[in-house]
Formats: sequence, C-alpha cells, structure tokens
Amino acid sequence: METVEVDGLRIAYQRVGQGPALVLFHGVGEDSRIWGPQLEGLSDEFTVFAWDAPGCGQSDDSAPELSAGELGALTAGFLRAAVPAKPHLLGLSWGSMVALELYRGYPGVPASLVLVSAYAGWAGSLPPEEVERRFAQVLAEIEQPPEVFVTEWLPTLFTDKSDPAVVAEVSRIMADVRPAGMRALLSASGRADYRPVLPTISIPTLLVYGTDDQRSPLSVAHELHRQIPGSRLAVIPDVGHLAPMEAPDAFNAQVRNFLHGIAAA
Repeated sequence: METVEVDGLRIAYQRVGQGPALVLFHGVGEDSRIWGPQLEGLSDEFTVFAWDAPGCGQSDDSAPELSAGELGALTAGFLRAAVPAKPHLLGLSWGSMVALELYRGYPGVPASLVLVSAYAGWAGSLPPEEVERRFAQVLAEIEQPPEVFVTEWLPTLFTDKSDPAVVAEVSRIMADVRPAGMRALLSASGRADYRPVLPTISIPTLLVYGTDDQRSPLSVAHELHRQIPGSRLAVIPDVGHLAPMEAPDAFNAQVRNFLHGIAAA
C-alpha cells in the first residue's frame, strides 16, 4: 500500500500497471482489497489505483459527521496527490456516489465515469421509506459485531450461483469494517440525492449492472441511463450487486471496451 496525506488524513491506496489512470472507488463496508480481479485484470493496459476510503482499510478515520462536500474535497485532494491528471473514475455502489460527488464539485477532474451498481444517491434512486429503512439499518449495524451484519448482507450482494470462495473472500474483507468509518460514510452519503447532477454530466459515462441486483435493480439503472446524456448501459446477466467480483471477466471486458472507445474517439 502507498499513502498520501489529504487535509491531515492518511489515505492508503494500491497502484499497479502502466497506462492511462483508472481509479476505483469501493462500496461501503469494503476497502481496496475488493478490487483484486480488476487490479490484476486491467493493469496490463492501465495504471489502476484503488483507494481505501477515509475510515476504511488502512486509511485514517475522518470526522464522524463528515459532509458530502467534505467527502468530495477529500476525494479531489486524493486525486491531486496520488493520481495523474484526467483519470477515469470507476465507482461501485456507494463508490458511485463518491464519483458523482467528485463530479458535482470538480467536473473538470475526470476523463470519464464508470458507475457500477450505482445510485443517484439513495434518496435519488429509492423510495423515501426505503432510504429511511436502509439508514436505520446501517445505524443499528454499526453497534453490532461485523460478523453479524455481514452475514445478513451477503445474500443481497451475490446470487446463489456465485463462487463460494469469492463470497468468502468478500465476507473476510467486510468483517474488517470499522464503526467510525461506517458512521462517517453514512453521514456523508446516507441521504444524498444526485438527480440534479445527472443531466449535467458531459463526459463519457458507462453504467454497469447485474440483472439480478437486489440492492440497485435495473429500474434504477434505466433511470440513470435516461438522465445522463449520452451514457451507455451494460447489463451483465445472472449476477448481483457485486458484478466486478461475481463476473470479473465479463465486467473487465465491459470496462476495457468502454475505455478503448474513448481512446479511439
């Protein structure tokens, strides 16, 4: 792991490969280890960066009452410190909200967006009662041992066809979640609504979803596709919320083809 300091916080990240910069933002309850198949599978053509978000993995904890704007500033600071100009940004689930927050505040920074199992924020994509249910659920889970709530999350992240070894690896990663980190990320993003941002996106954007995603269903995918001008939607059959882990070859091919298309344009 390499590190940079941003606003007094040490942010850890992995970097592999050579070529155009591709930055990976993981989901909540995870860290950069979740990206093993992408760090290996895409580093032949790209310099792949995978951060540990503040409060996750080997990065320092941020203030517990982190705001969306502060998260965006930390993300922008990380990119300035660690990553070459005009990187491609790829966000998974909660990481898609990191990418959208970054774009809202710093639209000139990214070259493109890849939004995976994405939301326009929970409040931008889900009914109000579901937003409040998820918010309350995470608040309650923060007080529990990780092994309790991780077991409850896994069936909503994978299909029953998933490789048990992959599910077990994700379970081990999520078991290392820190309450302080969860609390800060919930504070920043738990009620976020990025619908006003979507029509303003003017860079190439790829949306990737699994057909069997329980947490961010295809109805959400089609709405983001409708709202983001010129966006491309790729749907991977028979996989769930964590498509990059459940179907890495198909996922990596979608990302590679998208980035090749940008380079050729």
